[in-house]
Amino acid sequence: AAMTPAYATKDDVPAEDIEKERAFLTEQVADSGKPEDIIKKMVDGRLNKYLAENCLVSQQYVKTNDRTVGKLLEENGATMIGFTRIAVGEGIEKRQDDFAAEVAAMAGGK
Repeated sequence: AAMTPAYATKDDVPAEDIEKERAFLTEQVADSGKPEDIIKKMVDGRLNKYLAENCLVSQQYVKTNDRTVGKLLEENGATMIGFTRIAVGEGIEKRQDDFAAEVAAMAGGK
């Protein structure tokens, strides 16, 4: 899972987020001049892609890249009950140095 998923499964995505994305996608393709049924299929396809990218179990497993995380869990008899995403360096406080004061201290010390 190389992307940054916001949800564990499709069931975890709030209905309001799905409707918001559906409205956005519909607005994008509304001016295409295609028939209504084709627009609906296009929006459904793009919505499925959105869900696949934003749900951990739908993403490709990075080590093998030939199956999804959900398929890997299924093969090993495991189920997704939740996840916590941790970014490298997250939570580390960066030290704030005053460079001018540091130089002044070094120059005054000689």
